[in-house]
Amino acid sequence: MTIIVLAAILMGACNRGGNKRSSLNIFTPTSSGRAYELLVVCDDANWEGVAGRALYDVLDTDVPGLPQSERSFRIMNTTPYGYNATLKMLRNIIKVDIDPSTYTQPKFRSEMNVYANPQAILTIQGPDANSVAEYITKNGQAIIDFFTRAEMNRQIQVLEYQHSDMIYKNVKEMFDCEVWVSGELKSSKRGEDFFWAGANAASGDQNYVIYSYPYKDRRTFTQDFFIQKRDSVMKINIPGAAEGTYMQTDARFVTTRAFMLKGEYVFEARGLWRVKGDMMGGPFVSQSRVDTINQRVITEEIFIYAPEKLKRNLVRGMEAALYTIKLPGKVMDDAQIPLQDE
Repeated sequence: MTIIVLAAILMGACNRGGNKRSSLNIFTPTSSGRAYELLVVCDDANWEGVAGRALYDVLDTDVPGLPQSERSFRIMNTTPYGYNATLKMLRNIIKVDIDPSTYTQPKFRSEMNVYANPQAILTIQGPDANSVAEYITKNGQAIIDFFTRAEMNRQIQVLEYQHSDMIYKNVKEMFDCEVWVSGELKSSKRGEDFFWAGANAASGDQNYVIYSYPYKDRRTFTQDFFIQKRDSVMKINIPGAAEGTYMQTDARFVTTRAFMLKGEYVFEARGLWRVKGDMMGGPFVSQSRVDTINQRVITEEIFIYAPEKLKRNLVRGMEAALYTIKLPGKVMDDAQIPLQDE
């Protein structure tokens, strides 16, 4: 298995209270481990059997929407006997507990900040290996989402106190929305119902975009409509370096889904962009919501350009900002993402 090691994204600008450690328990030790590093606690027989294989196959899947293969997590494993005080400090832990005398059916049990902070622990319980393996396979995306969102919540916690005041003010003024985006993004551009901010960092070019358009009906939230709308907006506002070149969506690699987040409908798209007439391209993630007060759609997007570099942590780190937006009439309070779909 390829081991992906990336440095954490450094946040530049600081406001709203400096370097406060929002909601952290100062009496709990700080967790160890790198972003998207995950420890599986399972006895050897089950780790090498059907349950362990099912879990490994889920965790070892590729991150969607990237131009090259990158695994969702860096996986480590230990037995319950090897699960010592040092390993209990890791930030992401899955425990597999198979016991026919205790359980009648498989289920998940989640715990937060048990031994360290921040920390996410998911226990998979069940009476036998076969039922647990089937349960893991059926709920594989929920397992991935649980730890991905836990990592994004850690990023959101940083963004709350280290976000760009420039972006916050522009988005508030233009769209009456509030959002926390990395302070590294210092360049900006305004258009008609359109705002872009970006940065050329060592880890790759980072970009945040927000735009709006009238909401008509639910047919707005289809993949074809999204691609057409995105291409029309980007053609006007994100031109290429050479005359006649501009950003467009690579429709072959777009995936979409809809989900509810804190009572709001969210339409998400992720995939690849490229510059027509040029060799530039990379991944993007987009989220669209309905501003019911103004009867319009608010679309946010992050996209990066990082040729010949790994992109998983950079994309996911920037994607966390999309979850912090508050539409008109909403209160900017707890931006943490629920670890499970509503």
